Amino acid sequence: MAATTTIAGRINVQRIVKSRAIDWRARYFNWFCVSVLIVFAAIWAIPLLWAVDTSLKPDGEIATNPTRWWSGHFTLHAYRTVVNGGNIGTWYLNSFVVAIASAGLAVVVCSTTGFALSQTRFRGRQAVFGAIAAGLLIPSQVLIVPMFKEFNLVHLLNTYWGLILPSVAIPICVLIFAAFFNGIPSELAESAHVDGASWFHIYRRIYMPLTKPAISAVFIFTFVWKWNDFLWPLLVMTNPRMMTLPVGLSQVSSAYGIQYAEIMASAVLGALPLLVVFLLFQRRIVEGVATTGIK
Repeated sequence: MAATTTIAGRINVQRIVKSRAIDWRARYFNWFCVSVLIVFAAIWAIPLLWAVDTSLKPDGEIATNPTRWWSGHFTLHAYRTVVNGGNIGTWYLNSFVVAIASAGLAVVVCSTTGFALSQTRFRGRQAVFGAIAAGLLIPSQVLIVPMFKEFNLVHLLNTYWGLILPSVAIPICVLIFAAFFNGIPSELAESAHVDGASWFHIYRRIYMPLTKPAISAVFIFTFVWKWNDFLWPLLVMTNPRMMTLPVGLSQVSSAYGIQYAEIMASAVLGALPLLVVFLLFQRRIVEGVATTGIK
């Protein structure tokens, strides 16, 4: 009896030692993860803070000591110069309209295409899927010249549609929706078919409410992409009142030369809406990336 008690005690001690060792390993791993996150957060935050700091300093101080963080003469002169130097309110409105319309139409077009590829069976389905996947291999810059000729032919230059239509059908978004729809049980569509529901009714009433993470991911990232888009709007928009914010700010900041405060103020004004979007929808962004990545 005593021997049995001794063996049981040793086993308990060994279990306690192992559990403590596992606890320490978990703590070290958590500390490592936190350290990595802090490093990457600093890499992202320091340039942003430096841009804000530089935009608030006089040009004379920046020229004398550009790496100095603190200034005794912070001013909003650079922001007033940028705002008064162009139609920044109009450019904000143009960027907002183009980004919202592009993101909304991209969700509609890509989700319907992904639903058709995922849930329906038709002749040439694999060929269509392969053609869409092959679109990922084509750089967007290669398509600029033919698209410019096409839009010039149909008189869509200097119009909102000239900026919106090229971003309506995005191959990666189609594949995201198709993969997400593939993860939804097919029994839902079969039951709806038995009850006499059409494909559009199944898509709108059953599948789309279940794909909110994918919708959020596609909408937000399309919005960010169109807001930051520069090359295509630069070629399409020649009317200053039709320019988007990145193109308009580039036209204004190009006149400043080496006035770094005005250049940094332009960069801050361009990035400010995206920062607000991220702070408001960060949960949706993380949820969309995680869920679509798993699917």
